[in-house]
Amino acid sequence: MDLSLLTCTAHKAGSAIHPSPGRYVALGELRGGIDPASADERWKTDRTALNRIREAFPDEGFSPQTFFVGAAIEKMAGEIWHKLEGGTLGNAANLTDAKQATSLSRWLWDLRRYLGVLCQ
Repeated sequence: MDLSLLTCTAHKAGSAIHPSPGRYVALGELRGGIDPASADERWKTDRTALNRIREAFPDEGFSPQTFFVGAAIEKMAGEIWHKLEGGTLGNAANLTDAKQATSLSRWLWDLRRYLGVLCQ
């Protein structure tokens, strides 16, 4: 995962994975490449990673939100939209569209209500 939103409680520094699944609020993939020719292949890799999250966390009794941010998403926009409508993807944005990037930022900020404690 490229982006992780966790509750405020810190854990041992240097570890890439938090030991408590309940701490994960949202996990997302970020693709900044603007080459439309390779964007589809990158999306397949990201889609697989997002699917692994959806499969792994329910085993632990948790289900963090998932999201995707990409700079060249035209080819896969239909599939992304379908996943958004079906609820298998919590949010998505085209990084080159300021309104979409702002909307995603607001969505991440609003997830703080799930944290139970506000970061100071």
